[in-house]
Amino acid sequence: MIHGLGVQQGTMSATRAKKTPFYGRHVEAGAKIVEFAGYLMPLQYQSIIAEHQAVRESVGMCDLSHMGELVVSGPGALAFLQKMTTNDVAALENYKIQYSVFCYEDGGIVDDLLIYKLPGRYLLVVNAANIEKDLAWLREHLAGEVKLENISDQMGLLAIQGPRAQEVMAQLTSFDLDSMGYYWCTEAEVCGRKILFSRTGYTGEDGFELYILPEDAATFWDRTFAAGKSFNIARVGLGARDSLRLEMKYCLYGNDIDQTTNPIEAGLSWVVKPDKGDFIGREPILRVKAEKPARKLAALEMRQKAIPRKGYKVTRDGGEVGTVTSGIHSPSLGKGIGMAYVKRECSKLGAKLGIEIRGRSFACEVVKPPFYKNGSHR
Repeated sequence: MIHGLGVQQGTMSATRAKKTPFYGRHVEAGAKIVEFAGYLMPLQYQSIIAEHQAVRESVGMCDLSHMGELVVSGPGALAFLQKMTTNDVAALENYKIQYSVFCYEDGGIVDDLLIYKLPGRYLLVVNAANIEKDLAWLREHLAGEVKLENISDQMGLLAIQGPRAQEVMAQLTSFDLDSMGYYWCTEAEVCGRKILFSRTGYTGEDGFELYILPEDAATFWDRTFAAGKSFNIARVGLGARDSLRLEMKYCLYGNDIDQTTNPIEAGLSWVVKPDKGDFIGREPILRVKAEKPARKLAALEMRQKAIPRKGYKVTRDGGEVGTVTSGIHSPSLGKGIGMAYVKRECSKLGAKLGIEIRGRSFACEVVKPPFYKNGSHR
């Protein structure tokens, strides 16, 4: 297992894992391949730190084809998604994107996702490990004139991330990128193909995510790498993707959020819109909000040389007050950082806590997220 990511190497199941449309390019580039969410994915090409720094300082490109893509359409699509998600889907204009979550009846999180509002349909982008679970959950609640399609295997997804991302993208399309805001998308010609692409990412940097046909994947990969060569573009694997998202305190499903966590305690109250009307999990979520959660997801920065890891105990005055959900040595900050669910009274900014590592306690402090504050996204 690779810390925090749940990836495996050298397992029997790897023979049954899927290959993304970019798999051949990863092998050619000498990537260390691991199994992740049922796919053979690049963990790293050269150095996780170098890949991370390339995205922070210039530009990187990565394969996100393992993500799930579900299309919801029909006259009842809006009402269905309003019921199934916590955010207000009705607020979306065509080509606007929204971050949201599915919840169970008790307020626990089924998955987090992006919702793209497109003419006549909605595109849901869900986590790779949750595709079948999400489909089953949605199908269980289908009602009225709603069509649900899983197009995950029909899509390749390429991300271009970093402060120089627009300069790279400008070489691939004539579309006016200056007119495109963060969390918007469009359908336009890129690399000679009309595709859907968005100004989104999970790195804290400016960037684009391109939805392409599998047969066009190699061409897009090669054209993007060539366009970014003058900016020293880096191929980026799972390792750097994890450190980039954690520096922004972006949640990873299975680590920081899951069926046992409520959006309020996870710090996701901003995607819960109870005024829109009823949705699954609404009452338990409102109850937690009114009564105050017993625990909260806190951003912890080490004050001693140590790296917090998933599962490590968080302490205060010798007593256990929480558990680390994600942790790394931050390449940008040069110190250990992590997220942890801690007792609410221990989650205040400036709270002095400890992380128990191999029988010793190492000092840390609750800080205001994100850890990295100089991201370039607009």
